[in-house]
Amino acid sequence: MTAGRLVLIRHGETEWSRSGRHTGITDIPLTANGEERAASLRGRLVDVHPALILCSPLSRARRTAELAGMWPAEIDDDLLEWDYGAWEGRTTADIRQELHDPEWTVWQQEIPAGASPGEQPEDVAVRAQRVIRRCAPLLGDGATCVLVAHGHFLRILTATWLGLPARDGRLWVLDAGAVSMLGFERTQRAIVTWNC
Repeated sequence: MTAGRLVLIRHGETEWSRSGRHTGITDIPLTANGEERAASLRGRLVDVHPALILCSPLSRARRTAELAGMWPAEIDDDLLEWDYGAWEGRTTADIRQELHDPEWTVWQQEIPAGASPGEQPEDVAVRAQRVIRRCAPLLGDGATCVLVAHGHFLRILTATWLGLPARDGRLWVLDAGAVSMLGFERTQRAIVTWNC
């Protein structure tokens, strides 16, 4: 039996991702550069024949899936980006200045409620685990599943895949418009390629 693969596609660039603003559940469209980068993925994914394509409901992910040739996809709310609560739309530099904490990161501190309730990384990992369980039967049959989503969500999903704490998602950089692949080395879950 051949183990399958999870192909992870982070949406293309948005104005907020370009400026370093925490972009969780706010629905921000792709920039022209983001659309171009997403369209360039089509050639790199030509040999990917997924049994299942799941996509975040946010327009930046849906548009990326469409331009990358991974549409129609099934919309899955579990693929939404991390809800940053009070930090939504804010940069790390602004938050550090407000809190008088030059070491603050979204990964290490509790997320306070704002206009939305906010989530802790462990809450996001619960959603990631549901996505992994949904794909598991197909992966066990050797199939490929494609997930089109968001940077921090996919980093937390990767930590979850590897059996690591959600906050360890901080250890991987994932660029806008990048493709990564999770799979197996024999029976051990592994990162096959990252941030391509």
